[in-house]
Amino acid sequence: QFIAFASLFFILVSITTFCLETHEAFNTIINKTEQVVNGTETVLQYEIETDPALTYVEGVCVVWFTFEFLVRVVFSPNKLEFVKNLLNIIDFVAILPFYLEVGLSGLSSKAAKDVLGFLRVVRFVRILRIFKLTRHFVGLRVLGHTLRASTNEFLLLIIFLALGVLIFATMIYYAERVGAQPNDPSASEHTQFKNIPIGFWWAVVTMTTLGYGDMYPRTWSGMLVGALCALAGVLTIAMPVPVIVNNFGMYYSLAMAKQKLPRKRKKHIPPAPQASSPTFCKTDLNMACNSTQGDICLGKDNQLMEHNRASGRTPL
Repeated sequence: QFIAFASLFFILVSITTFCLETHEAFNTIINKTEQVVNGTETVLQYEIETDPALTYVEGVCVVWFTFEFLVRVVFSPNKLEFVKNLLNIIDFVAILPFYLEVGLSGLSSKAAKDVLGFLRVVRFVRILRIFKLTRHFVGLRVLGHTLRASTNEFLLLIIFLALGVLIFATMIYYAERVGAQPNDPSASEHTQFKNIPIGFWWAVVTMTTLGYGDMYPRTWSGMLVGALCALAGVLTIAMPVPVIVNNFGMYYSLAMAKQKLPRKRKKHIPPAPQASSPTFCKTDLNMACNSTQGDICLGKDNQLMEHNRASGRTPL
């Protein structure tokens, strides 16, 4: 539990730091304008420098993630399966850019600056650390199992949406061209649907009932197509979703039932004494004398005496 809470704490701190690095309060614009060799022109150049405190906090988090990753690598019984695990790949990819930035920060060559610029873009990989929480939260593991089990339903949903988008983007294009002026063959003056590919965006937004409002029909025929597109989107999304919800409920019930099961403890069972062991007869005698029947104890005494005579021992 301590490792789980520590990992959760550093993950949340790292993600918070990643988000704060984009805030203008933690970024300082530095003017690095340089003059050209001939001295007649100047090249404006600005760089954004992040607050060093956030870098130190991220460094502490990376040290913890590195320690955790190395410990898991060393004690992993199967190194090949460890490397193939997607979460382990995410851990490595999220850790590596920080060390590369630290190593290249002292270099002033153009190639080093280009690599640093690329690494700053790759920083978004750090947000993938949120998937590490699946190791500690049952709900996230259930969600992952549900997504894997509902692959066919997701593909079916995508196919339905793709067909609807293609159909309604074509319909809205031709519907909006109704009433175009003769001197405006492209109908660009009274509609935003200048071609079918532009209508793809409108169809996706409408079928998912999102409705940004950046594109909308302006003719009565276009409004009719828009209404049909919205209704078709609701029905299209409503068909595969119940199957996905049922899969989630099934996996969630199994996970909760598994948590309620009592934990099995390994009981230590001592090995049975061998016939040649000196405690063999004593064990039998003790087990027999624990009984409430006196004749069993007498029988065991006679067996012990006969065994001692056969082995040449003198009874005490």
